[in-house]
Amino acid sequence: MKKDFILNNKINMTNFSKALQLIEKSRYILVITHVNPDADSISSALALSNLFHENKIKHKVFNISSDLPRNLDFINRFDKITDQLPKFFDLVISCDCSSKKRFGFEVDESIKLINFDHHASNDNFGDINLVDPMKSSTAEIIYDFFRFNGLYITKNSATALYVGIYDDSLAFSLNRCDELTFEKVNHLVEFGASPSEIANKIKRRDSLAKYRIIPKILESMELYDEGKVATIYAKDEWFKQTGAHNRDCEEALNMVMRIQIVKVALFVRVVNGVSRISLRSKDKINVSKIAANFGGGGHINAAGFSIDSTDIQSVRKKVLKEILETTKE
Repeated sequence: MKKDFILNNKINMTNFSKALQLIEKSRYILVITHVNPDADSISSALALSNLFHENKIKHKVFNISSDLPRNLDFINRFDKITDQLPKFFDLVISCDCSSKKRFGFEVDESIKLINFDHHASNDNFGDINLVDPMKSSTAEIIYDFFRFNGLYITKNSATALYVGIYDDSLAFSLNRCDELTFEKVNHLVEFGASPSEIANKIKRRDSLAKYRIIPKILESMELYDEGKVATIYAKDEWFKQTGAHNRDCEEALNMVMRIQIVKVALFVRVVNGVSRISLRSKDKINVSKIAANFGGGGHINAAGFSIDSTDIQSVRKKVLKEILETTKE
């Protein structure tokens, strides 16, 4: 590998080798994607799944729910993701999980665990931790794992890895992308990933319901602190009226963050009986610290958590108070 690759990586490089050794001697591997999985979690897991399938390594990719983002169904082996735990597995690999709580179920402490992640709030819960918050995505760390160990990247794995990097970096627009990120993406294109095809699959297959619920969400927007802080919410009844899925409203938060004067945005909606809160920020406003105060986590400019309440307005006011106090410090 190139020298600059090693020098710019925050991970103990011997852990890449140790992870491969543990994989090679395992009998059955459970690859876990986090609850409410996004493209980074799923694509990271599927990149590994394609590697394992091609090398006849027994494994399953698991998510606690069968409700997966269908716009990722073009990634090879997406249809193999299961919500049924196998009876036996002697190694767990978690992808993009900042804590064990993100698994959605308990894993026996005696089972070895490899932790692939890029969240600053990750508590290094694995036996082997491959965690680097400076990376654009967990998919970029999986790429490093492939390359450091000299593993061949097929078109299927290249496509999966490109999807994770592309989506989690908001199409390469976040400051976590550096020159090495683009070098890696270029390699993935050389290995068979198609940027135009991937962008079309992800960005041009929206549901009609999405465009029915987003105007309602944007209408809920309120501005505070001279427009620096914005809040939006989605009522449960709006989902019923429009037929929209929770994932259909994610774009609303990105739209609010495109407003020039807005520096921090808060989005509240009820998911599975609890309020799910998403935070976004610009510049150096660290919303992961705010999320941590509520038991959540994430990145400097993107974080989230849940509150055990279905009262959207009281939750919104509670979190807004914390944001306003933080931004005035």
